[in-house]
Amino acid sequence: MRVGHTLIAMTSDQRAPRVVVLGGGSWGTTVASICARRGPTLQWVRSEETAADINDRHRNEKYLGDEVELADTLRATTDFSEAANCADVVVMGVPSHGFRGVLEELAKELRPWVPVVSLVKGLEQGTNLRMSQVVDEVLPGHPAGILAGPNIAREVADGYAAAAVLAMPDQHMAANLGQLFRTKRFRTYTTDDVVGVEIAGALKNVYAIAVGMGYSLGIGENTRAMVMARAIREMSKLGEAMGGHRDTFAGLAGMGDLIVTCTSQRSRNRHVGEQLGQGKSIEEIISAMNQVAEGVKAASVVMEFAEKYGIPMPIAREVDGVVNHGSTVEEAYRGLMVEKPGHEVHGSGF
Repeated sequence: MRVGHTLIAMTSDQRAPRVVVLGGGSWGTTVASICARRGPTLQWVRSEETAADINDRHRNEKYLGDEVELADTLRATTDFSEAANCADVVVMGVPSHGFRGVLEELAKELRPWVPVVSLVKGLEQGTNLRMSQVVDEVLPGHPAGILAGPNIAREVADGYAAAAVLAMPDQHMAANLGQLFRTKRFRTYTTDDVVGVEIAGALKNVYAIAVGMGYSLGIGENTRAMVMARAIREMSKLGEAMGGHRDTFAGLAGMGDLIVTCTSQRSRNRHVGEQLGQGKSIEEIISAMNQVAEGVKAASVVMEFAEKYGIPMPIAREVDGVVNHGSTVEEAYRGLMVEKPGHEVHGSGF
């Protein structure tokens, strides 16, 4: 570990570290533009058209629209080897289902000890692994963490004030890397609770689907607040059982991200919930979206965790029922309301 953050310290003393962002979606592009304002940044994208748009027009119209102007110092490439070979820090902006495959390509060319920062708020299907665990498997020895928070990409790209937390296994490394992701309007805090931040990021998407379903039913503001407050309790109980810190779930990656994902009209996962409430199938909803809603994949995984750790998670249970087992949105909310309320902190139900 000391070798890893010594590399960062040496690199920053000698020259600005080169950040390589892998992925061309809305959040990956936004983070790449933030990093490019701090130092040399290269973004790898699959599409020649997207690369040309970033390089020639300083835009990523496909994912951020034509109004968002990216940093003119940001450069894009479709050459994966070029990106892998010049990276001092790797930022993973690819969705969970493509995460391992990109890392396996990266493993062939990446220098040792280069830190890997995930932007993915999801879990790997089939293995149920967090993204840092996937990095540990594919790139052993590379420090792995996550940048997460209440970050609707378009708002950050438009310059609205926002904040995130960078979780790395070593606090000294987090502090050094955190400087790469800070601007006057984008505040980056740090923590060593990688487990808590990753679990919070994955779970909040499931609860945003729940609140989205409620929007389609016309539930009131009080009801939405109730669901979100109880969702925080579910998230923190599971997160603590898995090794996370309780305070993380009251912070940016937990409560902060949950609030914005549940309430923003730009939220993909809330959108999924609303569409489910309008009677559409999950397959129909996903096929109509050009971006990934990680909560759809996470719902069944969360229930596996709940069973493994013996933690009742009624809200997640009802979302899983609608997404994966044919329940209706009305049945989901009825199922929650028949739960008997107990002690707010120590009780087990909704």
